[in-house]
Amino acid sequence: MTDNIEKQKNEFTPESGFNLVGIDYFDNPDGQLYLVEHFEMYQDALNAKKDRKNPQEFLILYKGTGGENLSR
Repeated sequence: MTDNIEKQKNEFTPESGFNLVGIDYFDNPDGQLYLVEHFEMYQDALNAKKDRKNPQEFLILYKGTGGENLSR
């Protein structure tokens, strides 16, 4: 992923809970990520990602225990 995508991932990472974000490969590079839904529990976010037609086009963003931004 490009540096711009990494910047967007940081912007979409919530302070608490989990954000399911989609990747729009055809959009302007300045806005390729979009928020789908926020979840309080990881399992709910994971299930929502798995239920998508193309799960590989979605990321789950969250803060780690050390405050670092993580994605799956």
